[in-house]
Order: sequence, then C-alpha cells, then structure tokens
Amino acid sequence: MSVPPESAVPPSPPPEPDTPPPAGPTHEERQWALIAHLSALLGGLITGHWLGVGCFLGPLIIWLVKRDSMPFVDDQAKEALNFNITVAIVGLLLLVLSVMTLGIGLILTIPLGGIVGIFWLVCVIIAAIKANEGERYRYPLCLRVIK
Repeated sequence: MSVPPESAVPPSPPPEPDTPPPAGPTHEERQWALIAHLSALLGGLITGHWLGVGCFLGPLIIWLVKRDSMPFVDDQAKEALNFNITVAIVGLLLLVLSVMTLGIGLILTIPLGGIVGIFWLVCVIIAAIKANEGERYRYPLCLRVIK
C-alpha cells in the first residue's frame, strides 16, 4: 500500500544557518581602546613619570566610563591599567632601593629604570597598534590586579 500524496508529511525546511559572530570590535570600540593605551603615554608626559602616577589615570578613567557599554574597550583599558600599575610598582621599588642604599643603589637603579622605561614605551605603542587593528593585546610581565 502506498500513501496518498495528500497525507504525506512535507519535509521540514533545512535549518537556517546561525548568524555569524560579529566581525570584531567596531571602529568606535577600536578607537577608544587605542585612546586607553595612548592615554598612558600622555599621562606619563604630563606628570613627568613621577612614579608613574599619571600613566594609569587615563586608562582608569576610560575603563570606568566605557566598561559597561563596550566589551573590547573594557578588556583593553583593563589591560592598560594593569600594565601601568605594574610599571608604577616597579618604579616605586627602584626608588625605595635607591633611598635605602643612600644613593649607592643608583648605580643599579638608573640603568634598570631606563630599561623599564624603554620596555614600557615599546609595549604601549605595540598595544595601541594592536588595539587599532581590533586585536586583543596582552602585555608581557604584567600583574593582573584588576580582573
């Protein structure tokens, strides 16, 4: 016995493909992430690298303002903030070492401070370029203070 055509169950339509994930951060998110990284440079120039205080104010402000509305900016501003806090801690430790040794430690701390400063500058520039390209950048040798 065959089934008459009117009682046959029509085949179900093929499942629709899932919507593709977003291509990446928007132009505005990339721009704010770039500003979060570069604001550390501006803060360093304005405060004159005085213990790195100005270096983390820019990323902190951007993180506090944009963390809820832009996930990419939240991630990158937090990363910039953590790195600049780490560099400020290293600067403070070098200062304490210099003071505790009554200046004799300057033989060691001045070259180390220069190396840390160059490392900081290079990392911030690389992070800014990566953020502008829409890539999440992770700083090397960084304490993750803000999670």
